[in-house]
Amino acid sequence: MGNRGTSMEAGTVPDKVSISHRGAKYEIGRGKRYYGIWVAGAPESDPVDRWPETREGWEQAWGRFVAIEKPETIAPVQKTPRTRFKLPRMTAPAALRPRGRGPAWTAAGAGLLGLGVLLGLIGLFPSYIGTHSLAAQTEQLVPHLLYLLTWAVSAVLVAGGLRARSGGARIGALLGAGLSAVTFGLFFADLGQVIAYGGLGAGLVLSLLGWLACAVGSVAALIAPSRAAATVPGSAAVPGSVAPASAEPGNPPGRVGSGGWGAPSRPRATDAGPIALLLLAAVGTVAAFVPSWDTYTLTQASTGASQTVTAGNAFASPAPVIAGNVAVIVAVVGVAVLAALWRPARQGAALLAGAIVPLAAQAISALIQASEPATPAMFGISQSQAAGLTISSGLTPIFWVYCVFVISLLISCAWMLTAPQYQAMPAAPLYPAPGHVPPAQSAGTGEAADSGADNSDTAAEARDSEAGADDNKASHDGDTNGGEDREESTYA
Repeated sequence: MGNRGTSMEAGTVPDKVSISHRGAKYEIGRGKRYYGIWVAGAPESDPVDRWPETREGWEQAWGRFVAIEKPETIAPVQKTPRTRFKLPRMTAPAALRPRGRGPAWTAAGAGLLGLGVLLGLIGLFPSYIGTHSLAAQTEQLVPHLLYLLTWAVSAVLVAGGLRARSGGARIGALLGAGLSAVTFGLFFADLGQVIAYGGLGAGLVLSLLGWLACAVGSVAALIAPSRAAATVPGSAAVPGSVAPASAEPGNPPGRVGSGGWGAPSRPRATDAGPIALLLLAAVGTVAAFVPSWDTYTLTQASTGASQTVTAGNAFASPAPVIAGNVAVIVAVVGVAVLAALWRPARQGAALLAGAIVPLAAQAISALIQASEPATPAMFGISQSQAAGLTISSGLTPIFWVYCVFVISLLISCAWMLTAPQYQAMPAAPLYPAPGHVPPAQSAGTGEAADSGADNSDTAAEARDSEAGADDNKASHDGDTNGGEDREESTYA
């Protein structure tokens, strides 16, 4: 892309405008949430005509453009090199993406995810840490069931991608990858308790093997070449073809991020606010994850004396457990950043949803644990010493702050799922299709809009009347609304 400076003969137009094609007198492109036609070479702030940023709007804009411009003079705008910061493209090594092996890698990913879920289900029943199994501890059973359910959904989506040319396999792989990244720290924290105190059980071993199978399966499905990517048009555009709806600015069709692989890329300026809220919610979540959540009040009935004890601080544990908690914090922030930058945004939402599942599961586990009666044995008090002692349990205020931030992450995920997928401007044919040319739906402000709509009664009169075009240009020269620099780009 290249900027048109204020001193150039071509003049200046707003910075938010991108030009697709140019003729002898007019040019067509995209403004902020609209398609428009401008007079070539005139310093202007508003288009002659404008249409909504939809496929139908583009077709109407193109029909109007080739009606008022000489078709033989229309040519795509050639983009020029421009120095700018670009995020590195996410590509797998060639050895991991052998040509023609996409279905095999996808099938392997689905199989490993299914194996991991099976191992996790079996691991619910033997002893996990010490003599207790996960199935015997409701506050531990529910989170693990949520993990396994999410991995199972991921396996189904990945397996479904083997038959359908869609992004289901990619969605499933990202969902499983986000879950695996965050649960790594949680499982490592459980293993850290065994390292510190002993009591390794078969249930923990099976659960760790299940996590490993699910994590590897998610990665295998993620790096597998997408079948949907093969259907994305390449650089040689077919006249009249329309880029897929998932194509986004900065990612031309056929490249990473345009509906094939998907990868982190530079977001639109209009997405800055929601992305900032997403990152803020992620940081707030991990900040509220660290302090103690559980509170216990011990009351001696004979004296009326009471004492409140808090428990669950992430950094008040042995070093291996702390390492696992730190891994959770890093994973949550890292996944949130990747999800915010991932394009298409709906794939980023799947990655974020995978990370939200274990965070929500931890909150559910804390609620279940707070609802269960506390026993003196939890505090090392014998039955004889516990005579007349009552213990009530609850949750600290920071826990509810944590819940608010998790809900904020859910809202951000929903926003990403419903975010509009901006279409790239199609490579329309140079000549209009037979039929009626629709008039402009709305026009720019000032005399520029009036002249663009009124100076040509018919398409032929607009092309042949030099005076009408000159009047149009003069009207635009009188427009006083200022603008910024406009970017010119070529769309496939």
